[in-house]
Amino acid sequence: MLRLTLAIARKDLALTVSRASGLTQALLLGLLLIFVFSLSQGAGQRLDPQAAAAVFWLGSLFCQVLIFDQLYALEEANCARLGLLLVPAPVQGIWLGKALAGLVLLLAAQAVFLPAAIVFLGQSMTGEVLPALCVLLFSDTGMCALGSLLGAIAQGQAARESLLSLVLFPLLTPLLLAGIAVGAQTFGAPAPNGPSGWISVAGAFDAVFCAAALVLFPFVYTGED
Repeated sequence: MLRLTLAIARKDLALTVSRASGLTQALLLGLLLIFVFSLSQGAGQRLDPQAAAAVFWLGSLFCQVLIFDQLYALEEANCARLGLLLVPAPVQGIWLGKALAGLVLLLAAQAVFLPAAIVFLGQSMTGEVLPALCVLLFSDTGMCALGSLLGAIAQGQAARESLLSLVLFPLLTPLLLAGIAVGAQTFGAPAPNGPSGWISVAGAFDAVFCAAALVLFPFVYTGED
């Protein structure tokens, strides 16, 4: 399964980077969201740290949806999904490979969103950085694990793709709350309880949904009832 996972991730990253259109759309959507919120500030004003963190994570969420729509469309456009299913390896490797590719692309997008949020929203990283990186990694892992599963459900069902993407938003609420709370602390908001509780929430979320995805993915991707 490891060989299949790495092969899928390499293939998806190479195709996404070579085509560039899907990642460019995701980047532009996130940057547009940050820029629109920056226009709500008056001259010399600084957006509240919690609001700035919320804008960053909303941009990341919309970016993630576009990334996984693009990753799962690669096989559908060329009718290559059956070829992946015929590979003599556990089908969960497809889910894991696409989740890994999505994680790399999401981290690359966030590397652009973060300085944009700092500049346009008037923020500065005065809080602890290490807990923020920990929550970022946990939150991105959970978002990509669930995004890869939802992408498999949506594939081949163009009429329902938009509705299935909306299902993702309420499921990711714990991760978004963790990311926003710790991100606000990094931007200088007071932290009476510290980040440890939110790190535990994000880690528990990842454990539950990664286990669920491993069990459910073969059924949703192969179309078995």
